[in-house]
Amino acid sequence: MNNNYEQYRQFIEEIPDKFDLGGTTIYLARNEIKTFDLGDIILNVKSYKIPIFINRIIYSWIRKSKARRAYEYAVELSKRGFKTPTPVAYIETKKGGLLHRSFFISVHEPLDGHMRLFNDGDPDNKGREELIKEFAQFTAKLHEANILHCDYSPGNILYGKIAEEGEQQYEFSLVDINRMQFKPVSIEMGSKNFSRMRGNEEFFRLVATYYAKARNADVDQCIQSFLTEKEKDRKKRARKEKFKSFRKRLFS
Repeated sequence: MNNNYEQYRQFIEEIPDKFDLGGTTIYLARNEIKTFDLGDIILNVKSYKIPIFINRIIYSWIRKSKARRAYEYAVELSKRGFKTPTPVAYIETKKGGLLHRSFFISVHEPLDGHMRLFNDGDPDNKGREELIKEFAQFTAKLHEANILHCDYSPGNILYGKIAEEGEQQYEFSLVDINRMQFKPVSIEMGSKNFSRMRGNEEFFRLVATYYAKARNADVDQCIQSFLTEKEKDRKKRARKEKFKSFRKRLFS
């Protein structure tokens, strides 16, 4: 637990019992995220889906739980100067000696939007290219700092505007960070890291151009690498959807 939030310890320790009964749900899919307004602070609590049996064994004895990794990676990101919701604590409960439920608690920090806004068909709104430029430069800094977010998708990158020396600039915050690696990131690895982003060819050409310049890489090679990795990802997703459709027909 983050010692700076010791005054909330009692509430935090009661989260496994309180989560299903209170709070405001802001996301619900495989996992659920709720906010809890404590008056002077709003806490963001992510409840991870109860793992299947084999993963309960793995997370109990072999690998750290998603909640623990999210907390520890948030601490590491903050140390390296990158923004992520301030980590407060993580909780693990056990059943039959194995991991049962786990929670990651952070300070709720609402920003203007997600990078998912920049998909095919979006209008060229004012400031769009500037946001893309600063996003590419932010990612280059992330990679130069030997940080690889392994789930670098639009919904996991928040942004907001800040005033810097009289000018409006963007800041970025990373969420859903339980899958990260801290190691040297090559241009090829960096290009592949963008493959889950959504957008048309123009979007990827812009991102690749600014990313290459920020890392002193060859722009044309970087653009080609971006487009190649994106096409690989598209084909992979198409195969996955085809298999899902086949399985559904088979068992319906």
